[in-house]
Amino acid sequence: MAYIPQFTITSPLLSLVETIAALREKIQSAAVEVSWIPALQKDTRTRNVHASTAIEGNPLTLEQVRALEEGREIAASDLRSRREVLNYFAGLRYVEKHAKKKRICHEDLFNLHLILAGEVMDQGTAGSYRTIAVRVGNHFPPAAVDVSGLMFELLEWWNHESAKLSPVLSSAILHYRFEDIHPFADGNGRTGRALALWELYRRGFDSHHIFSVDEYYWEDRPGYYAALDAVRKSGEDLTGWLEYCAEGIRQTLENAWLRVQALEVKSPGKLVLRPKQERLLQLLRDHGSMAPAEIWAAMEISRQGAMDLLRPLLDAGVVEKVGGKKTGHYTLRQR
Repeated sequence: MAYIPQFTITSPLLSLVETIAALREKIQSAAVEVSWIPALQKDTRTRNVHASTAIEGNPLTLEQVRALEEGREIAASDLRSRREVLNYFAGLRYVEKHAKKKRICHEDLFNLHLILAGEVMDQGTAGSYRTIAVRVGNHFPPAAVDVSGLMFELLEWWNHESAKLSPVLSSAILHYRFEDIHPFADGNGRTGRALALWELYRRGFDSHHIFSVDEYYWEDRPGYYAALDAVRKSGEDLTGWLEYCAEGIRQTLENAWLRVQALEVKSPGKLVLRPKQERLLQLLRDHGSMAPAEIWAAMEISRQGAMDLLRPLLDAGVVEKVGGKKTGHYTLRQR
């Protein structure tokens, strides 16, 4: 039996898809310095890792996740929390490496799950479909004996029928159906969100890999779970879920556009960022604005060292100072 998702293209959903297409086109055609793209990709990957693991209860902050990615030591963190984060970084790299893969099979899912859930499983075996019954809140996923067949149907839909839809819709459908089947004993949330991202990459929607969609789910965690549950309560009608996910992508692209604007340097000379300046900009993105003392404390550098980093950014118009001499804060300049 083939998997046939049930949904209606409502006026709000159509409007969201059109808005998303316009935003994406604006971002894709923006005059972003090629030298900035790796920094944007790194920042986006970190944000996706933090958000997706935090949804599942990982206590590490965005700054701690960033530190782990950079190989820096972090205090007061348990081994499992660190392993979950490092696994997700590895999982995203696996997805990025196979972004152009035309046909996804069971083995690809096993490989991805093994990377994401290795050494952090509470039950079951990483890299293979579950053989036990599971419960997710009030939801009882299909029996273990049915999992392989249902996943075969989903993969057939993904490899063939999904291309007929906007990737905004196909990624959301894939995300929901995977979570509904819950094919693994543990780690399904992280895997499902990684698959949704994989679909966006495969379809060329996020060709630069600079959209951090999982942040939307993390910041609206109760709404995220409620939207998933609402599909089941509506008899598997995906319309509301598609609208929810489309709004998430719209907000994600709005944030990405602001970041791109902040990184567009309109100065006579070319600004070559040092690693510490990249980290400073990441801090300002995360905090909105920071006082001088907050900057040098967070960066663990002297006042003079902070000013040496800030001065080129101020001259280039990437950062601006707001407020008076004693109350001034530094922030990314909005364009």
